[in-house]
Amino acid sequence: MPQHTPTTPACRDCHGFSTVAITTGTRHRDGTRATLHVTCPACNGTGHTIAAPALIRAGR
Repeated sequence: MPQHTPTTPACRDCHGFSTVAITTGTRHRDGTRATLHVTCPACNGTGHTIAAPALIRAGR
C-alpha cells in the first residue's frame, strides 16, 4: 500500500529532525549524562518549511 507524502516539504537544514539532544560529555551525580536539547533555528523546531514564493519582479 502506498504511503502518503507530507504536503509541506521537510526543512532543508535539519531534514525533518527538528530537535536533537547533544551530550556534553559530563555526567550528573546519579550517573546520567548531561544533555542539551537544541531546536533547528531555520524552521523553529517544526521540521517543515514554507515553500518560498516565486520570484516577483517589483518596480521597473
